[in-house]
Amino acid sequence: MNIQAKSILASRPKMYWRIAQTLVGLIGLAIFFSLIFFPKIGIHAFWNVLIPVAPALFVVAVGLWRNICPLASTSLLSRHLGFAKNKKLKTKQQGRLQLISVILLLLIVPLRHTIFNTNGQATALVIGILALIAIYVSFQYNWKSAWCSGLCPIHPVEKLYGKKSLFVLPNAHCKYCVKCVNPCPDSTTSIYPLYKTRKGLSRKIAGTLMIGGFPGFIWGWFHVQDYYNNEGWNHLISTYAYPLIAMIITLGLFLVIKKALVKKHEIILINLFATAAVSIYYWYRLPALIGFGLFKGDGMLVDLSQSLPNWTPVLLQISTTLFFIWWMIFNKKEMTSWVIRPPYIKQNKPIHNINNPII
Repeated sequence: MNIQAKSILASRPKMYWRIAQTLVGLIGLAIFFSLIFFPKIGIHAFWNVLIPVAPALFVVAVGLWRNICPLASTSLLSRHLGFAKNKKLKTKQQGRLQLISVILLLLIVPLRHTIFNTNGQATALVIGILALIAIYVSFQYNWKSAWCSGLCPIHPVEKLYGKKSLFVLPNAHCKYCVKCVNPCPDSTTSIYPLYKTRKGLSRKIAGTLMIGGFPGFIWGWFHVQDYYNNEGWNHLISTYAYPLIAMIITLGLFLVIKKALVKKHEIILINLFATAAVSIYYWYRLPALIGFGLFKGDGMLVDLSQSLPNWTPVLLQISTTLFFIWWMIFNKKEMTSWVIRPPYIKQNKPIHNINNPII
């Protein structure tokens, strides 16, 4: 169900969202500077707290994250303040950006083992580079079209996991809808990576890679250890080989099954692969957080391996997998969009109506 707002977001709830965005932004800044000046704390805060929470949040409430993501809020400041350009991305350009975002994801994630998981300054550098790119492209192009719904390497994961939402929230960024991207991931019911792929080959490739390949990619990633003191550069080939080879295997499996299925059952297959991806992630990630990982110490937040029973990881693995199977496959919850679509305004309206500051 798509929900269309009849009026713009009122001043009081808008203020609450600005407060929430500011608080999350300050937390993001604290993590960023911790990565530089207190790298051990920063690495734990970013890689072992924030990132492990994100996939589950995408599954149950991706609209909340879309409203408070600190990088999104930063990138859209020029839009909110009314001095950004108003360029419209063409459909093909949008598709290319989405494909690039998938490629960025597949390039950056294996480098966590090589350097980012153990080097706070390197992590801060890549975050800073991504932030500058986000600010630039959002200054150039309409609202969320270029970054939040285009180049952001997290966006493909949002679309893969965020098919069902626990609740629908107001859109805390877009005062009006100017149809900057079609389909709008925020306001389209049950958006997923292959939604409306007839509009471009790039979209189809990006969506297929994410749905079919991401479960294998995640599985392969967890079978590579972290390297310290730049030793990882000597193992760069194997760091990429494990996730990419496993990705090719699950991608091939997806394509074979997809070809054999009738069109009406395709969405079931997509749900199965999306569920497999997030379930595999938490199957390995949760035990690692408490000291039961495949590689001792890798991705560990606190070592509880000596104080918890040996069956604890199995309990966590089975519990999370059953939850995701229920939520993403069997749950009959009505399909809704991530957020409420704001009132539509035509692009030929005066520019101050579109870019009127709402901070």
